Amino acid sequence: MSGPAPSSTLALLLAVARLGFRRQFAYPQAALWGLLTNSFFGLLRIAVLVALFGSSPQVAGYTVQGAITYAGLTQTLIAALALFGWTDFMRAVHRGEVITDLLRPHDPLAFWAAQDAGRAAGQFVLRGLPMLALFTLVFGATLPAGAAGWAVTVPSVLLAWALSFLFRFVVNCAAFWTADAVGVGRFAWALWGLGCGFLMPLAFFPPWLQGVLAWTPFPAMLNTPVELWLGVKTGQGAWTALGMQLAWTAALYVLARAVLTRGLRRLEVAGG
Repeated sequence: MSGPAPSSTLALLLAVARLGFRRQFAYPQAALWGLLTNSFFGLLRIAVLVALFGSSPQVAGYTVQGAITYAGLTQTLIAALALFGWTDFMRAVHRGEVITDLLRPHDPLAFWAAQDAGRAAGQFVLRGLPMLALFTLVFGATLPAGAAGWAVTVPSVLLAWALSFLFRFVVNCAAFWTADAVGVGRFAWALWGLGCGFLMPLAFFPPWLQGVLAWTPFPAMLNTPVELWLGVKTGQGAWTALGMQLAWTAALYVLARAVLTRGLRRLEVAGG
């Protein structure tokens, strides 16, 4: 028995993404309060980062304006990348709703990726773009330098989303093995927030810690696109950074596929 045609599968995934996008506009007041909260904490982060400079014009290759842009951009991407966590799939597993995924004529990983892509796009429009405009117009946050800057930054942001989704999905798959997957998630989100450079630029970290994090996918999930946006990495260094993001995306995809397969097999053996 053959599967669905590629065209019908693509149409289905696009429909799922559109639904995920439109769902974000169901509660505009929540988006407004989220925007205000992000703006407030963005101001606090700017104050902390600027205080680190003292009278120095640069710290670890960052200017004061670069640090302000870093804070603004990371705040801009919070909701789109779900930096504070995502538990939709683990809830579906715990409630038994994942069984429905097995009955649908589509790949579960692709389905959840499409849904999250729509969610991320909606959150970027609702909260990301206004945040970016605020920090650019009020605090002078900078934009990528010319066409070359945008050419590496845009795909880097898209790869950062792909990496964040795959990492979140793998963490959510813990629900196949434990009822305390939320606890696993909290630990993973904390580790992610530290390792991706959300708290502060990774260049500010001790060299030994930067070396450790370089062996993980976390920097590619946020620090890399921000550094490309700021022009901290240019030329061959920028393309190398993009290549690392792509390699980590492939690695996490393979891991997500393997963990999902094992989890679904365990669910079937257990009589799910």
